[in-house]
Amino acid sequence: MSENFKRLLGDSGYGPASPEQQREFAVTAALTLIESRVANATGSSQLQWELGNLSAYADQIQEALKVK
Repeated sequence: MSENFKRLLGDSGYGPASPEQQREFAVTAALTLIESRVANATGSSQLQWELGNLSAYADQIQEALKVK
């Protein structure tokens, strides 16, 4: 598992991650997913569409990590 994804679990490597750090980690994970999708895309507008959804992806990642 990459360090970026490990950080999503709430540890910054120097102790518990702050809410700002947790958001940064979620955005980094979302950008990694977008990079993969765009690299395999056939249309030229894919990047713009994916970046338009960046915040929603990060929100979904953070929500999925909450313990229920």
